[in-house]
Amino acid sequence: MRTAITEMFGIKYPIVQGGMHYVGFAQLAAAVSNAGGLGIITGLTQRTPELLDREIKRCKEMTDRPFGVNLTFLPTLTSPPYPEYIAAIRENGVKIVETAGRSPEQYMPALKAGGIKVIHKCTSVRHSLKAQQIGCDAVSVDGFECGGHPGEDDIPNMILLPRAADELSIPFIASGGIADARGLVAALAMGAAGVNMGTRFVATKEAPVHENVKRAILEATELDTRIVMRPLRNTERVLKNKGVERLLEIEKDKGAALKIGDIVELVGGVYPKVMVDGDMDAGAWSCGLVVGLINDVPSVAELIDRIMSEAEQLVRDRLTGLFSSQAPAAPALAASA
Repeated sequence: MRTAITEMFGIKYPIVQGGMHYVGFAQLAAAVSNAGGLGIITGLTQRTPELLDREIKRCKEMTDRPFGVNLTFLPTLTSPPYPEYIAAIRENGVKIVETAGRSPEQYMPALKAGGIKVIHKCTSVRHSLKAQQIGCDAVSVDGFECGGHPGEDDIPNMILLPRAADELSIPFIASGGIADARGLVAALAMGAAGVNMGTRFVATKEAPVHENVKRAILEATELDTRIVMRPLRNTERVLKNKGVERLLEIEKDKGAALKIGDIVELVGGVYPKVMVDGDMDAGAWSCGLVVGLINDVPSVAELIDRIMSEAEQLVRDRLTGLFSSQAPAAPALAASA
């Protein structure tokens, strides 16, 4: 399949594995790239630029296909050494960076000087237009369905994607609620040039997470995610668990007086406890509504091959057939009064 995204990134299929904390390691990124998609290493999961350098080199040993690195720009008291992370990316010849969080504007000159294509994650059309303005090559448009931070507008992809298509002149991919061929075909129909999948890739054989995490995803339904940290305007969609229930109780009790310190134990440092140790009640960890569509743990290659073959079948057999000459004629419209 050829789209603006496959052409831009030199990949076979328009399927991107988004950066995920304590999930986006070299083995998953390489598996996605080897299967024809675009794998992403999560930069800040590597605690230092030196560790990121090592992880990139490890990924290059496992694949000769394009892969990217995610850099999330966080509002923190002590900022990570982003110039050093970017240097590690550039020195290893990585040509694709997925940015998230705050605007990457101040780092764009350094990224562009390295010949790097930048795809920025956005939760609104206005943010997407800003990303386009500052020189991003593409954007990931994240609907309210997505795991992680869906923004504060609560616009689902059935509305957000066509709006993005109406406004943007750069390519975009759809993120949130996508797990199979139906989501890919729908996203393409609404103007996207590809899709980003996060939660779906966690439930694969190569995902380097505890088996409890994969089991929790299989057992969950679309009713099992929760929205947390909305009072702090840092809204996050997470999978419900005992830690999340405690967090929501604190939010309810504190109301408008809530401070990050009131819940920090349930949102900070949680990912190693969940992804590595398998403590499913440790606190808040990102998970999308798409859990309602996930019912197996295939290999990455099996998943991507299935999506692409079923997408072709959907388009050729179902959608094209709806417009065939054999279809019944539409009723004539009544004349206007």
